[in-house]
Amino acid sequence: MSTTRRTAEGHGKVGSALSGIAVALGCVLFLGGFVWGAFVYQPYTVPTDSMTPTIGAGDRVLAQRIDGSEVKRGDVVVFQEATWGDMPMVKRVVGIGGDKIACCTDGKLTVNGEKVEEPYLPADTNASLTGIKSTTVPKGRLFLLGDERSGSLDSSVHLGDSENGSVERGAVQARVDAVAWPMDGMLAKPTGFEGMPGGISTPGPLKLMLTAVVAGAVLVLGGAAYGPLAKRSRRSRTKAPEPVRA
Repeated sequence: MSTTRRTAEGHGKVGSALSGIAVALGCVLFLGGFVWGAFVYQPYTVPTDSMTPTIGAGDRVLAQRIDGSEVKRGDVVVFQEATWGDMPMVKRVVGIGGDKIACCTDGKLTVNGEKVEEPYLPADTNASLTGIKSTTVPKGRLFLLGDERSGSLDSSVHLGDSENGSVERGAVQARVDAVAWPMDGMLAKPTGFEGMPGGISTPGPLKLMLTAVVAGAVLVLGGAAYGPLAKRSRRSRTKAPEPVRA
């Protein structure tokens, strides 16, 4: 057997081994990303347009399972409050326990007297069409508004309730990180609340999970394709060229 043939076979064995490793690693990343996501995230379908333009009616969102104690201002959360209805609802947290909420000053919502920039609201609209009388959020509770302020059944509508329209932190089931369908991607940062005490929440590991799934798929496909491509390459090299005739 020639040295060239032995070298080619050696390279083929190494290539096959690397191909197998790539497929195995790819399967771990691909399946691991999905399993990780299933434990951390819960999909929800938003039934109304009270969160437009951030989230439309019928949109499918991915929400990270969290404890209500982790919620911060600006978070879009999934919660269930018996006095508001029997189904999960999606709203934005604009105030936490101890905050004084009011609207409007120069068309903007105020939290503890500070005007809040809310770029996620529809363009050229006030933070509230009817206004929100100054109210203090009770300790351990949240004040929530829809991004579509003209028709959202939120805390501003429930101000007459015993807890000033607020919702208990324990009612929160998850925090929305992204709109999965249509594929609008990660929600924009609520920068208007960033400078307030406690800051804003850091998004969950969704991007890392998606990276693992995509990388796994690439490794699996690349590793699986090595065998057929290597065989074709070897066949093309072993074909002897025809002699050139004068």
